[in-house]
Amino acid sequence: MQMPGCNVSPMRIITVLQLLGLMALAQASGLAPMARISPAGAQFLDAEKVATGPTLGDVRTQKYRVGVTVTAEGGPCRGIYATLPVPADWPEQKVQIVSEDLSPDVRGLRYRTLAGGVKQMIVEIPDLPAGEKAHAIVTFSIERAAIIAPTQTQSLVIPAKPDRALRAFLGTSPAIETRHPKIVKLAHATGDGLEGWQKVEAIYDTVRKKVEYRNGELKGAARALADGWGDCEELTCLFIAMARVEGIPARTVWAEGHCYPEFYLVDASGMGWWFPCQAAGSRAFGSMPDQLPLLQKGDSFRDPDRPSQTLRYVSEFLRGSAVGGGGSPQVVWIREGA
Repeated sequence: MQMPGCNVSPMRIITVLQLLGLMALAQASGLAPMARISPAGAQFLDAEKVATGPTLGDVRTQKYRVGVTVTAEGGPCRGIYATLPVPADWPEQKVQIVSEDLSPDVRGLRYRTLAGGVKQMIVEIPDLPAGEKAHAIVTFSIERAAIIAPTQTQSLVIPAKPDRALRAFLGTSPAIETRHPKIVKLAHATGDGLEGWQKVEAIYDTVRKKVEYRNGELKGAARALADGWGDCEELTCLFIAMARVEGIPARTVWAEGHCYPEFYLVDASGMGWWFPCQAAGSRAFGSMPDQLPLLQKGDSFRDPDRPSQTLRYVSEFLRGSAVGGGGSPQVVWIREGA
Protein backbone atom coordinates (compact mmCIF):
# COMPACT_ATOMS: atom_id res chain seq x y z
CA MET A 1 0.00 0.00 0.00
CA GLN A 2 1.12 3.56 -0.66
CA MET A 3 1.70 5.45 2.57
CA PRO A 4 0.02 8.88 2.40
CA GLY A 5 1.40 11.95 4.06
CA CYS A 6 0.19 12.77 7.54
CA ASN A 7 -1.21 16.28 7.82
CA VAL A 8 -2.14 17.15 11.37
CA SER A 9 -4.90 19.73 11.66
CA PRO A 10 -5.51 21.88 14.75
CA MET A 11 -7.76 19.73 16.90
CA ARG A 12 -10.88 20.61 18.80
CA ILE A 13 -11.88 18.22 21.54
CA ILE A 14 -15.53 17.22 21.54
CA THR A 15 -17.64 17.61 24.65
CA VAL A 16 -18.38 14.77 27.04
CA LEU A 17 -22.00 14.68 25.88
CA GLN A 18 -20.96 14.37 22.24
CA LEU A 19 -18.57 11.57 23.13
CA LEU A 20 -21.24 9.69 25.03
CA GLY A 21 -23.61 10.00 22.07
CA LEU A 22 -21.02 8.54 19.69
CA MET A 23 -20.26 5.68 22.09
CA ALA A 24 -23.93 4.85 22.50
CA LEU A 25 -24.37 4.77 18.72
CA ALA A 26 -21.39 2.44 18.37
CA GLN A 27 -22.72 0.06 21.02
CA ALA A 28 -26.18 0.00 19.46
CA SER A 29 -24.63 -0.84 16.09
CA GLY A 30 -22.63 -3.73 17.50
CA LEU A 31 -19.34 -2.02 16.61
CA ALA A 32 -16.25 -1.68 18.76
CA PRO A 33 -16.68 1.55 20.77
CA MET A 34 -13.91 3.78 21.98
CA ALA A 35 -15.19 3.24 25.50
CA ARG A 36 -17.50 0.63 26.96
CA ILE A 37 -20.10 2.40 29.05
CA SER A 38 -23.29 0.78 30.30
CA PRO A 39 -26.48 2.87 30.02
CA ALA A 40 -26.82 2.83 33.80
CA GLY A 41 -23.26 3.98 34.35
CA ALA A 42 -23.07 6.58 31.61
CA GLN A 43 -24.59 9.33 33.75
CA PHE A 44 -21.79 8.91 36.29
CA LEU A 45 -18.96 9.32 33.78
CA ASP A 46 -16.48 11.84 35.14
CA ALA A 47 -13.57 13.77 33.71
CA GLU A 48 -11.07 11.16 34.91
CA LYS A 49 -12.78 8.41 32.88
CA VAL A 50 -12.77 10.55 29.75
CA ALA A 51 -9.09 11.39 30.29
CA THR A 52 -8.25 7.66 30.40
CA GLY A 53 -9.73 6.92 26.98
CA PRO A 54 -9.21 8.50 23.56
CA THR A 55 -11.23 11.54 22.52
CA LEU A 56 -12.23 12.77 19.10
CA GLY A 57 -10.64 15.86 17.59
CA ASP A 58 -10.91 17.78 14.34
CA VAL A 59 -13.57 16.43 11.96
CA ARG A 60 -13.09 16.32 8.20
CA THR A 61 -16.10 15.93 5.88
CA GLN A 62 -15.40 14.42 2.48
CA LYS A 63 -17.18 12.76 -0.43
CA TYR A 64 -16.14 9.26 -1.43
CA ARG A 65 -17.25 7.15 -4.40
CA VAL A 66 -17.38 3.36 -4.52
CA GLY A 67 -18.61 1.34 -7.47
CA VAL A 68 -18.03 -0.93 -10.42
CA THR A 69 -18.30 -0.80 -14.20
CA VAL A 70 -18.69 -4.01 -16.20
CA THR A 71 -18.32 -4.36 -19.97
CA ALA A 72 -19.42 -7.46 -21.92
CA GLU A 73 -16.48 -7.97 -24.25
CA GLY A 74 -16.60 -10.48 -27.09
CA GLY A 75 -20.25 -11.36 -26.59
CA PRO A 76 -23.16 -11.20 -24.13
CA CYS A 77 -22.75 -12.05 -20.42
CA ARG A 78 -25.18 -13.07 -17.73
CA GLY A 79 -25.43 -13.63 -14.01
CA ILE A 80 -22.96 -10.90 -13.09
CA TYR A 81 -22.64 -10.55 -9.34
CA ALA A 82 -20.21 -8.17 -7.64
CA THR A 83 -19.44 -7.25 -4.03
CA LEU A 84 -17.40 -4.25 -2.84
CA PRO A 85 -16.38 -3.10 0.63
CA VAL A 86 -17.81 0.32 1.50
CA PRO A 87 -17.25 2.72 4.41
CA ALA A 88 -19.25 2.01 7.57
CA ASP A 89 -19.94 3.86 10.82
CA TRP A 90 -17.30 3.65 13.56
CA PRO A 91 -16.95 5.80 16.67
CA GLU A 92 -14.59 8.12 14.76
CA GLN A 93 -16.49 7.98 11.46
CA LYS A 94 -20.04 8.77 10.38
CA VAL A 95 -21.20 7.70 6.90
CA GLN A 96 -24.23 8.69 4.82
CA ILE A 97 -25.23 7.74 1.27
CA VAL A 98 -25.48 10.83 -0.92
CA SER A 99 -26.47 9.22 -4.24
CA GLU A 100 -26.73 5.91 -6.10
CA ASP A 101 -25.98 6.01 -9.84
CA LEU A 102 -27.18 2.84 -11.58
CA SER A 103 -27.31 2.04 -15.29
CA PRO A 104 -30.49 0.33 -16.63
CA ASP A 105 -28.86 -3.13 -16.76
CA VAL A 106 -28.27 -3.10 -13.00
CA ARG A 107 -31.28 -4.85 -11.48
CA GLY A 108 -30.15 -5.13 -7.89
CA LEU A 109 -28.22 -2.99 -5.42
CA ARG A 110 -28.17 -3.86 -1.74
CA TYR A 111 -25.91 -3.87 1.29
CA ARG A 112 -24.92 -6.40 3.94
CA THR A 113 -22.67 -6.42 6.99
CA LEU A 114 -20.31 -9.32 7.66
CA ALA A 115 -19.16 -10.47 11.09
CA GLY A 116 -16.60 -7.96 12.28
CA GLY A 117 -18.48 -4.94 10.96
CA VAL A 118 -17.40 -5.07 7.30
CA LYS A 119 -20.10 -3.49 5.12
CA GLN A 120 -20.43 -4.68 1.53
CA MET A 121 -22.28 -3.28 -1.46
CA ILE A 122 -23.81 -6.02 -3.65
CA VAL A 123 -24.48 -5.39 -7.36
CA GLU A 124 -26.45 -7.77 -9.61
CA ILE A 125 -26.63 -7.58 -13.41
CA PRO A 126 -28.74 -10.49 -14.79
CA ASP A 127 -27.94 -9.92 -18.50
CA LEU A 128 -25.51 -7.64 -20.30
CA PRO A 129 -25.61 -7.54 -24.14
CA ALA A 130 -22.40 -7.76 -26.13
CA GLY A 131 -20.42 -4.52 -26.10
CA GLU A 132 -22.64 -2.91 -23.45
CA LYS A 133 -21.30 -1.33 -20.27
CA ALA A 134 -23.16 -1.32 -16.96
CA HIS A 135 -22.25 0.63 -13.85
CA ALA A 136 -23.24 1.04 -10.20
CA ILE A 137 -21.59 3.94 -8.36
CA VAL A 138 -22.49 5.10 -4.86
CA THR A 139 -21.34 8.42 -3.43
CA PHE A 140 -20.92 8.65 0.35
CA SER A 141 -20.48 11.61 2.67
CA ILE A 142 -17.94 10.76 5.36
CA GLU A 143 -17.29 12.67 8.57
CA ARG A 144 -13.97 11.39 9.87
CA ALA A 145 -12.54 12.60 13.18
CA ALA A 146 -8.92 12.61 14.26
CA ILE A 147 -8.24 10.73 17.50
CA ILE A 148 -6.43 12.30 20.46
CA ALA A 149 -4.45 10.17 22.92
CA PRO A 150 -5.58 9.97 26.54
CA THR A 151 -4.07 12.32 29.08
CA GLN A 152 -3.91 9.66 31.81
CA THR A 153 -2.42 6.25 31.04
CA GLN A 154 -1.13 4.99 34.40
CA SER A 155 -4.23 2.90 35.14
CA LEU A 156 -4.50 1.30 31.69
CA VAL A 157 -3.68 -2.41 31.74
CA ILE A 158 -3.89 -5.50 29.55
CA PRO A 159 -7.33 -7.16 29.99
CA ALA A 160 -6.92 -10.15 32.33
CA LYS A 161 -10.01 -11.98 31.08
CA PRO A 162 -10.82 -10.81 27.55
CA ASP A 163 -14.34 -11.64 26.41
CA ARG A 164 -15.14 -13.73 23.36
CA ALA A 165 -15.15 -10.72 21.01
CA LEU A 166 -11.68 -9.67 22.15
CA ARG A 167 -10.25 -13.19 21.94
CA ALA A 168 -10.71 -12.99 18.16
CA PHE A 169 -7.89 -10.40 18.21
CA LEU A 170 -5.41 -12.52 20.14
CA GLY A 171 -4.67 -15.33 17.69
CA THR A 172 -2.99 -15.88 14.36
CA SER A 173 -4.30 -14.11 11.26
CA PRO A 174 -3.10 -14.10 7.64
CA ALA A 175 0.40 -12.51 7.60
CA ILE A 176 0.29 -12.12 11.41
CA GLU A 177 2.32 -15.09 12.64
CA THR A 178 1.86 -15.01 16.41
CA ARG A 179 3.53 -18.42 16.83
CA HIS A 180 6.70 -17.69 14.89
CA PRO A 181 9.64 -18.34 17.28
CA LYS A 182 11.50 -15.11 16.45
CA ILE A 183 8.38 -12.99 16.92
CA VAL A 184 7.57 -14.73 20.22
CA LYS A 185 11.13 -14.27 21.46
CA LEU A 186 11.22 -10.58 20.53
CA ALA A 187 7.81 -9.91 22.09
CA HIS A 188 8.82 -11.52 25.40
CA ALA A 189 12.10 -9.58 25.47
CA THR A 190 10.50 -6.22 24.69
CA GLY A 191 9.57 -3.96 27.59
CA ASP A 192 10.66 -6.48 30.22
CA GLY A 193 9.16 -5.40 33.53
CA LEU A 194 6.81 -2.87 31.94
CA GLU A 195 3.04 -3.14 32.03
CA GLY A 196 -0.03 -1.69 30.34
CA TRP A 197 0.47 1.42 28.24
CA GLN A 198 4.26 1.41 28.69
CA LYS A 199 4.49 -2.23 27.58
CA VAL A 200 2.54 -1.54 24.38
CA GLU A 201 4.58 1.57 23.67
CA ALA A 202 7.79 -0.45 24.03
CA ILE A 203 6.45 -2.90 21.41
CA TYR A 204 5.55 0.03 19.16
CA ASP A 205 9.02 1.59 19.40
CA THR A 206 10.74 -1.77 18.88
CA VAL A 207 8.79 -2.45 15.68
CA ARG A 208 9.66 0.97 14.27
CA LYS A 209 13.31 0.42 15.18
CA LYS A 210 13.55 -3.11 13.78
CA VAL A 211 11.64 -2.58 10.50
CA GLU A 212 12.47 0.27 8.15
CA TYR A 213 9.50 1.61 6.20
CA ARG A 214 9.73 0.85 2.46
CA ASN A 215 7.07 0.14 -0.13
CA GLY A 216 6.77 -3.45 -1.29
CA GLU A 217 4.55 -6.49 -1.67
CA LEU A 218 2.85 -8.10 1.32
CA LYS A 219 5.23 -10.58 2.96
CA GLY A 220 4.01 -10.82 6.54
CA ALA A 221 5.36 -10.05 9.99
CA ALA A 222 8.04 -12.75 10.20
CA ARG A 223 9.60 -11.98 6.83
CA ALA A 224 9.57 -8.23 7.55
CA LEU A 225 11.38 -8.85 10.84
CA ALA A 226 13.96 -11.03 9.07
CA ASP A 227 14.46 -8.56 6.21
CA GLY A 228 14.47 -5.47 8.41
CA TRP A 229 12.12 -3.58 6.12
CA GLY A 230 8.49 -3.49 4.98
CA ASP A 231 5.60 -1.19 4.19
CA CYS A 232 2.72 -0.06 6.38
CA GLU A 233 1.15 -3.53 6.25
CA GLU A 234 4.34 -5.23 7.47
CA LEU A 235 4.88 -2.81 10.35
CA THR A 236 1.22 -3.19 11.29
CA CYS A 237 1.45 -7.00 11.09
CA LEU A 238 4.52 -7.16 13.30
CA PHE A 239 3.12 -4.78 15.92
CA ILE A 240 -0.13 -6.78 16.09
CA ALA A 241 1.68 -10.13 16.25
CA MET A 242 3.94 -8.99 19.12
CA ALA A 243 1.03 -7.41 20.99
CA ARG A 244 -1.04 -10.59 20.71
CA VAL A 245 1.86 -12.72 21.94
CA GLU A 246 1.81 -10.61 25.10
CA GLY A 247 -1.97 -11.02 25.53
CA ILE A 248 -2.82 -7.56 24.20
CA PRO A 249 -5.82 -7.56 21.81
CA ALA A 250 -4.84 -5.83 18.56
CA ARG A 251 -6.28 -5.51 15.06
CA THR A 252 -5.71 -3.90 11.67
CA VAL A 253 -7.53 -0.72 10.65
CA TRP A 254 -7.93 -0.42 6.87
CA ALA A 255 -8.19 3.10 5.51
CA GLU A 256 -8.08 4.35 1.93
CA GLY A 257 -4.58 3.55 0.65
CA HIS A 258 -3.23 2.83 4.14
CA CYS A 259 -3.49 0.64 7.22
CA TYR A 260 -2.45 0.92 10.86
CA PRO A 261 -2.99 -1.02 14.11
CA GLU A 262 -5.26 -0.57 17.10
CA PHE A 263 -4.69 -2.10 20.56
CA TYR A 264 -7.09 -2.62 23.45
CA LEU A 265 -6.50 -1.78 27.12
CA VAL A 266 -8.76 -1.45 30.16
CA ASP A 267 -8.68 0.74 33.24
CA ALA A 268 -8.96 -0.32 36.89
CA SER A 269 -12.75 -0.48 36.66
CA GLY A 270 -12.69 -2.78 33.63
CA MET A 271 -13.72 -0.11 31.14
CA GLY A 272 -11.85 -0.62 27.87
CA TRP A 273 -10.91 1.27 24.73
CA TRP A 274 -9.35 0.69 21.34
CA PHE A 275 -6.33 2.96 20.82
CA PRO A 276 -4.76 3.56 17.36
CA CYS A 277 -1.12 4.05 16.51
CA GLN A 278 0.71 4.99 13.33
CA ALA A 279 3.07 2.07 12.70
CA ALA A 280 4.58 3.60 9.55
CA GLY A 281 5.29 7.29 9.05
CA SER A 282 5.21 10.08 11.59
CA ARG A 283 5.15 8.88 15.18
CA ALA A 284 1.65 8.79 16.66
CA PHE A 285 1.05 6.41 19.58
CA GLY A 286 -2.45 6.22 21.07
CA SER A 287 -3.61 8.88 18.63
CA MET A 288 -4.42 9.15 14.92
CA PRO A 289 -4.07 12.44 13.06
CA ASP A 290 -4.96 10.86 9.69
CA GLN A 291 -8.56 11.34 8.56
CA LEU A 292 -8.65 8.97 5.61
CA PRO A 293 -11.94 7.13 4.95
CA LEU A 294 -12.12 3.93 7.04
CA LEU A 295 -13.10 0.79 5.14
CA GLN A 296 -12.89 -2.00 7.75
CA LYS A 297 -11.29 -3.09 11.00
CA GLY A 298 -9.83 -6.55 11.60
CA ASP A 299 -7.59 -9.01 9.76
CA SER A 300 -9.39 -12.38 9.75
CA PHE A 301 -12.71 -12.41 7.91
CA ARG A 302 -15.09 -14.90 6.34
CA ASP A 303 -17.04 -13.94 3.21
CA PRO A 304 -20.00 -16.16 2.22
CA ASP A 305 -18.99 -15.78 -1.43
CA ARG A 306 -15.50 -17.15 -0.66
CA PRO A 307 -16.27 -19.75 2.04
CA SER A 308 -13.00 -21.66 1.70
CA GLN A 309 -10.81 -18.62 2.41
CA THR A 310 -9.85 -16.69 5.51
CA LEU A 311 -9.46 -13.12 4.33
CA ARG A 312 -7.02 -10.62 5.75
CA TYR A 313 -8.97 -7.87 4.01
CA VAL A 314 -12.40 -8.22 2.39
CA SER A 315 -11.61 -7.13 -1.15
CA GLU A 316 -13.81 -6.78 -4.25
CA PHE A 317 -15.35 -9.92 -5.74
CA LEU A 318 -16.95 -10.67 -9.14
CA ARG A 319 -18.52 -13.65 -10.82
CA GLY A 320 -20.37 -13.97 -14.11
CA SER A 321 -20.56 -16.15 -17.17
CA ALA A 322 -20.57 -15.86 -20.94
CA VAL A 323 -23.63 -16.79 -22.99
CA GLY A 324 -23.02 -19.69 -25.38
CA GLY A 325 -19.25 -19.34 -25.25
CA GLY A 326 -19.53 -15.65 -26.03
CA GLY A 327 -17.96 -12.75 -24.16
CA SER A 328 -16.42 -12.25 -20.75
CA PRO A 329 -17.21 -9.53 -18.20
CA GLN A 330 -14.42 -6.94 -17.96
CA VAL A 331 -14.54 -5.07 -14.68
CA VAL A 332 -13.20 -1.75 -13.39
CA TRP A 333 -13.49 -1.12 -9.65
CA ILE A 334 -14.04 2.44 -8.44
CA ARG A 335 -12.83 3.69 -5.06
CA GLU A 336 -11.89 7.34 -4.94
CA GLY A 337 -12.55 10.74 -3.47
CA ALA A 338 -15.42 12.56 -5.12
